Amino acid sequence: MLIERTTWQRIAASAILALCVSLPGCTAGRHAVSSSPVVRILTYNVHHGEGTDGKVDVERIARIILDSKADLVALQEVDRGVERSGKIDMITMLSDLTGMTYAFGRIIDYQGGQYGNAVLTRFPILAEKNLHFEMLGEGEQRGLLQLVVEARGHEIVFMNTHLDPRDDDTQRLMCIKEIIGESESYGERAVFVGGDFNDIPGSRTHDSIKAEFHDCWEIVGSGKGFTYPTENPSKRIDFLFLKKNKQNSFSSLSWKPVFARVLSHDASDHLPLLVEFELKPEN
Repeated sequence: MLIERTTWQRIAASAILALCVSLPGCTAGRHAVSSSPVVRILTYNVHHGEGTDGKVDVERIARIILDSKADLVALQEVDRGVERSGKIDMITMLSDLTGMTYAFGRIIDYQGGQYGNAVLTRFPILAEKNLHFEMLGEGEQRGLLQLVVEARGHEIVFMNTHLDPRDDDTQRLMCIKEIIGESESYGERAVFVGGDFNDIPGSRTHDSIKAEFHDCWEIVGSGKGFTYPTENPSKRIDFLFLKKNKQNSFSSLSWKPVFARVLSHDASDHLPLLVEFELKPEN
């Protein structure tokens, strides 16, 4: 079920934002929203905060996010109170360090805590939903975190997922069908989907989602766009997709990707993907 933020919640959030903008050093609320018709989106599998050096370092992740100047961040493999990452609450820490609002989509209970997908955002959250995909047989539960946010005066939908890595793609294909089905429930709003899809361009998984979505790297990326593994990238498995409109035409989209970049960092076993979108001027 899509959980809408109430009018009073939105008013309270706006008041907190206004207060934080006026007080130097305040990091509890959202950053002030720019009037520029641009949205920067980052998707990043953070490997529970563990870098290639084997150390869990949440501050390192936060610096990457801040340096990217992202407005929306899709994070996968996020721990809250889990033994392996020192029982820290990763998403709350990242929210405090970046000054961004968060939403967390629990996927499983693990080692005394919770593990799942999360989103950080500079924009007001109007509604949120955490869907657990239908699962086939054994395997880790997978899910789709969905937010409706108010970005530059427009309601947009931002989804975050982490799909099954097994060689058999049957589970992934089922999840893609659910993602497409969920996207169709949001009417004319722009829908962005980011995450670790654990499959490569040209695969059945990739072809399946491309039937309804644009692969932003294919439009504005340069080079192969490999995101995994960090130390010797050889696969593009982390993606940001933008839903096609009824005209099925890139030129008629309200939001258009203007650049895509894979960032070089050693804070995880994946590299982060950053895409900037520009709002098309109204005629």
